[in-house]
Amino acid sequence: MEVIFLGTGGTVPTPVRNTVSVALRYNNEVVLFDCCEGCQKQIMMSTVSFMKIKKIFISHYHGDHFLGLPGMLQTMGMLMRTEPLEIYGPEGTESIVNNILNTGCYELDYNVIPHEIGDGNSVDCGAFIVRAFGLVHPVPTNGYLFLEKERRGKFLVDKAEKLGIPRRLYGRLQRGESVKYHGMLISPDMVLGPKRPGISVAYCTDTAPDWNYEHVRNCTLLIHDATGTEEIRTQLNEFGHSTAKQAAEIADKCNAKKLALIHYSQRYKAVTSLLDEAKHIFPATIAPHDLDTVFLKYEDVDNPD
Repeated sequence: MEVIFLGTGGTVPTPVRNTVSVALRYNNEVVLFDCCEGCQKQIMMSTVSFMKIKKIFISHYHGDHFLGLPGMLQTMGMLMRTEPLEIYGPEGTESIVNNILNTGCYELDYNVIPHEIGDGNSVDCGAFIVRAFGLVHPVPTNGYLFLEKERRGKFLVDKAEKLGIPRRLYGRLQRGESVKYHGMLISPDMVLGPKRPGISVAYCTDTAPDWNYEHVRNCTLLIHDATGTEEIRTQLNEFGHSTAKQAAEIADKCNAKKLALIHYSQRYKAVTSLLDEAKHIFPATIAPHDLDTVFLKYEDVDNPD
């Protein structure tokens, strides 16, 4: 899985940072979290394809998180998209998306389908689900957990050898297929270990720190609001934001494997102070720049230490 940080800044863009948007590339599909102003340009500068985006999850309707939608929808239309696009978000999503579709003079040859979801709602996407949960911000705001469904267990060679199964059949069993050998039907569960958890990514931007982090316990990657440092903690919390230290404390409490800071205030030309503050609490912290990509592997889940 690839996590592409299309924008990492907060509230307004700067010469070196766009506002927040994150793309997850999983198999042959892209899931987009927030659609910032200038998002389509960021996508064009990345390795992400417009046509692979099937679902967009909006955290809330402050402008820096959704104002890229009108331009992106029109560009998809000009690129002859025909596949439906689903947009998920908190209260107000249907009205706002419909207003966008009725703004300007253009026609789309594909359907845009808005969905309003809130705390506890899940979207089943086949091999993975996306679960919404509430964050602490002045307007209705969702966090999202991308959760890959359980994977097959490890192939147990010793069991296969005891059954006398030839190696040429191992691949089919590893893929979950049953095979026949010497008149015996051998099912995958006879040679596979217990199922293993999949990769999970939590997207939690624009929130004060007192949200229920149990929603994201043991996540592979926590992406969290880190608008500033502790010196402006009170001000940030009052406006529904967190410090880098608070993000690190949450990562530690929820047993995340990695933490990615996001939503940096424009007051910080460099984010070294934010990263240092967080790493003091949670060493497995990164501070991505725009267009950085984080690769997540099953080793991150199976061997967290």
